[in-house]
Amino acid sequence: MKTLIVVTGPTAVGKTALCINIARHFGIPIINADSRQIYRELRIGTAAPTEEQLRQVRHYFVGTLSLDDYYNASIYEQQVMELLPQLFATSAFALLSGGSMMYIDAVCNGIDDIPTVDDATRATMKRRLTTEGLEALCEELRRLDPEHYAIVDRQNPRRVVHALEICHMTGRTYTSFRKNERKARPFNIVKIGLNRPREELYQRINARVDQMMADGLLDEARHLLPRRHLNALNTVGYKEMFAHLDGTWTLDEAVERMKGNTRRYARKQLTWFKKDSEVNWFTPDDQDNIIHHIQSHC
Repeated sequence: MKTLIVVTGPTAVGKTALCINIARHFGIPIINADSRQIYRELRIGTAAPTEEQLRQVRHYFVGTLSLDDYYNASIYEQQVMELLPQLFATSAFALLSGGSMMYIDAVCNGIDDIPTVDDATRATMKRRLTTEGLEALCEELRRLDPEHYAIVDRQNPRRVVHALEICHMTGRTYTSFRKNERKARPFNIVKIGLNRPREELYQRINARVDQMMADGLLDEARHLLPRRHLNALNTVGYKEMFAHLDGTWTLDEAVERMKGNTRRYARKQLTWFKKDSEVNWFTPDDQDNIIHHIQSHC
């Protein structure tokens, strides 16, 4: 059976370099599973693969969308599932790599078939979020779909708004579409998790932030400032730079906040991935054993 190799792990752990080596070993491309690297305007703040790395190995879903394009994990699942048969036609292996938990889960397990929100509903709810505020929309969700209200992250405007969009567009609760049933996949999946000792990972995170600043992250954020309302920019790195540009923090304070928030996000990623008993954990330096593990589980 064809095999999808999934390589995941926290930010800055070393996924990109290792996956380039794995891809070259098997003679296959890399399918990106980072939900921010897919946007062409977010090169520095997402640590997207460099031009040299893109020349070494073909990458899918890197810099293929504009920030203004509507995208979500369901669309990603559909597009990857359409791509995989093409890749498997020429190789027994395909490689998917990234740290976006929902994107990886969508490909491995499937995602609920929730309707795509139409433009009119999306525009209406976006306007209501601005004029009425998140608290009022949370209260509306509590009335319309108390079951989802009980579990949704009520500090996350995107999650609250999306649930209400579905309620208003379909006349049904968001909960009614959530079946959480695992979809069968016509290929084998081998999951590789990468991790490092915590202090080493934190040092790499700090060094990556410093490198982003040296590469021009502040200028990238300044250029994106008029589009800061877009969901793709509601992410670590850009939020801190925007706060500095607003005058809320000094640049040094913004950089330190970025380092701390990135470390916090890495812990969140690890907590998510370690719930998956199918993930086999290695350090990124253990390349030979990783390749042996992949070959022995096919």
